[in-house]
Amino acid sequence: MKKYTMKKIQILSGEKEMDLYILKPTVNVKPSNKTPGILWIHGGGYITGMAKMLYISRAIGLVKKYGAVVVTPEYRLSKAAPYPAALEDCYTALKYLKEHAEELGINTSQIMIGGESAGGGLTVATCMYARDKDEINIAYQMPLYPMIDDRDTESSRDNHAPVWNTKLNHKGWKAYLGDLWQGNVPAYAAPARQTNYSDLPPAYTFVGDNDPFYCETLTYINNLKNAGVKAKTDVYPKCFHAFDMLLPFKKVSKKAIVEFERQYLYAVKHYFAEQKK
Repeated sequence: MKKYTMKKIQILSGEKEMDLYILKPTVNVKPSNKTPGILWIHGGGYITGMAKMLYISRAIGLVKKYGAVVVTPEYRLSKAAPYPAALEDCYTALKYLKEHAEELGINTSQIMIGGESAGGGLTVATCMYARDKDEINIAYQMPLYPMIDDRDTESSRDNHAPVWNTKLNHKGWKAYLGDLWQGNVPAYAAPARQTNYSDLPPAYTFVGDNDPFYCETLTYINNLKNAGVKAKTDVYPKCFHAFDMLLPFKKVSKKAIVEFERQYLYAVKHYFAEQKK
């Protein structure tokens, strides 16, 4: 028996319809024991990727193994529309998650956000945006090896690792930022430019030390900690970008997956964020 169901719907984001995929466990969740609702955002450097990457993401295990409800948006890529289109689409999907909590069977005090790479960047940006708009409270964030700094860091400069490197990183940021490229870039576009990290959700992430995003990931977690936010990162030596998705059969990937799920289960027990009426 399949452990989850997938449904595709369309919702309005701005003036355009957007596909939204909803994954739910097949076992009914009783109202007294509602499950976390997770907005999961796919990666692809803001220039490629699709919502169905969910099936090779860390999120699918949270549905199959632990009964989470996951929604993932087919947000607009940079070719269709640069920033802030993707952020607007992700926030629209987040609002849908909150507003349809009852029918989805989720606990509104445990709305979470996660994603890989550019999806991790949009995770961070959406958390910041939600905090500042003060409409939706996020209990936990899981921005895996997030793409959050448009400026070169020690690890993203002259990086020639597999999958993602300096050349691709510049291409992705240039496309996403459009006219903002090398200009006045807002923190909602490149969250590493944020100066206020207070009142953001607790966080967990992991990253390989060959990943271009190694330095910005560690910096983000340190900034959260310095602001009094509970945050943790695990570093996997000699691992490149998205190693867990591309080589899930490797021992190091299995280790990363086990630890990611352990951190998620800890969050389910300990992190809550009540919604305003």
